[in-house]
Amino acid sequence: MKNRLCRVRQTLAEKNFNAAIVANASNVRYLSGFQGDDSWLIVTGKNLFLITDSRYTLQAKKQCPLCKIIERKTSMPDAICQTLKKIKNIKIVCIESKVEIRIFDSLKKKLPVHLKSVGNLVEAVRQVKDSAEIATMSKAGKIAKKALDNILPKIYSGIKEIELAAMLDYEMKKSDASPAFETIVAFGSNSAMPHHRPTDRKLKKNDMILIDFGAKFKGYCCDITRCFAVGKADKLYEKVYKTVFAAQRSAFKTVKANKPLIDTDNTARGIIKSAKLPVYGHGTGHGLGLEVHESPTISVLSKDNFKQGNVITIEPAVYLPGKFGIRIEDDVVVTKTGCKILTSTLKNDCVPILKIS
Repeated sequence: MKNRLCRVRQTLAEKNFNAAIVANASNVRYLSGFQGDDSWLIVTGKNLFLITDSRYTLQAKKQCPLCKIIERKTSMPDAICQTLKKIKNIKIVCIESKVEIRIFDSLKKKLPVHLKSVGNLVEAVRQVKDSAEIATMSKAGKIAKKALDNILPKIYSGIKEIELAAMLDYEMKKSDASPAFETIVAFGSNSAMPHHRPTDRKLKKNDMILIDFGAKFKGYCCDITRCFAVGKADKLYEKVYKTVFAAQRSAFKTVKANKPLIDTDNTARGIIKSAKLPVYGHGTGHGLGLEVHESPTISVLSKDNFKQGNVITIEPAVYLPGKFGIRIEDDVVVTKTGCKILTSTLKNDCVPILKIS
């Protein structure tokens, strides 16, 4: 935690800010350890103030040993103003750009300092994970794999998408985790919709399944997608599956600290294009951590390079409307020499076949 604060304070000093107001819940947790809601931080060169209310005071005292806890009796903007006015030598303050305009305007009118809106102050630091964060995300991946392994034998003809999604969520909760996002379970042609929401569509004896899910453990997320043929796989499904698998494996080989993000995107898309299959419209991957979508983003628009310690997804796909979709997704951490896969990877490009009753 101290190292994280040090990095943020270094950024503040470089930009000539005397203090920062942090409102995003994930950023508050990242810098303080606080796991509650409706609480903001004030970061100065020497101190860290957590502004909360009576619902969370005891929790904050337990979870935030580095913070000075302030229990507000008034609105958050007023409490922020009251606190900043008591701190000496505060002239220029930054606040996260995602704060509502009305709150920003209110603070600007009340504070006797120069207030500036900035983006990605904490998020830029969060992009690079430390060893503890990586270990927690690896554990989240193990929990997700165990949950999937536990439900696969329980799948039967006639089960609904919403039922299978609920089964998977329950298995993750049994391991002291929670769903990192709304679990996607898509049967048959529904799998051609990248962000399909589970319905009462029933599984057939010969069918296809796409499952996009993740476990959130101790605040950190994993994100995995797996596809299965039920009963048997036809030649088209096999071709698409093998192509997506090859695209992901080829993309893995391009991931390395200081290498361009866009190279990974180009590689994955190139494999699919060479197979004369439709190239997916979404990104090839995204950052992962306290939130399921973080920086960096791997897409045709990427301009940055990988950094050692980035944790990202690699998720190429092919979608055939009216037929099926296949997406294979795993999480990796970027290293000096390449990448290390954090989730349980597929052993080969053979289509996983589910035999059900």
